[in-house]
Amino acid sequence: MIALLVLLGLIVVLILWTVGMYNGLVVLRNRFKNAFAQIDVQLKRRYDLIPNLVETAKGYMEHERETLEAVIQARNQAASAGKAAAANPGDAGAMAGLLGAEGMLTGALGKLFALSEAYPDLKANQNMMQLTEELTSTENKISFARQAYNDAVTVYNTKREVFPSNIIAGMFNFAPAVLFEVEDEAVKEAPKVSFD
Repeated sequence: MIALLVLLGLIVVLILWTVGMYNGLVVLRNRFKNAFAQIDVQLKRRYDLIPNLVETAKGYMEHERETLEAVIQARNQAASAGKAAAANPGDAGAMAGLLGAEGMLTGALGKLFALSEAYPDLKANQNMMQLTEELTSTENKISFARQAYNDAVTVYNTKREVFPSNIIAGMFNFAPAVLFEVEDEAVKEAPKVSFD
């Protein structure tokens, strides 16, 4: 009888331990998804600013149509990739697509800003200066949100990899999350704009 009670007690402890580990992993997964949602908000703001920036530049940069179109195309691709990543931030393929699209967009914006240096009237345009200031501010917010997301992903991945929670993670298919890392050095920095 005592042996049965001890066995029953061990089973209850094991069940409670499993539930606790499972719930802890769910909480951590939800944290990194929420952290990505913060990135998504800032990316959408960035995507909304870009058409206004291009429209402002279009009047001054008539001979740079290819650059302006490249910026809009890169923006559209990044917005599409952002939607896919927002749907499942833990999906490595979606995150890779987003990182690639963001790299292309940052490169296109860098080219636009470099070309805009050759147009003094554009550099002096109040609307252009305001848009670039907002874009720079948004880039900084994206950077902070990316750091918070990466921190949340690191905590989640660590929890799902360490013993004994790795057993529960494996049993319930808790997949590893992907960091939002910027690999290209040019992409790591926000576009630098100077209208001196």
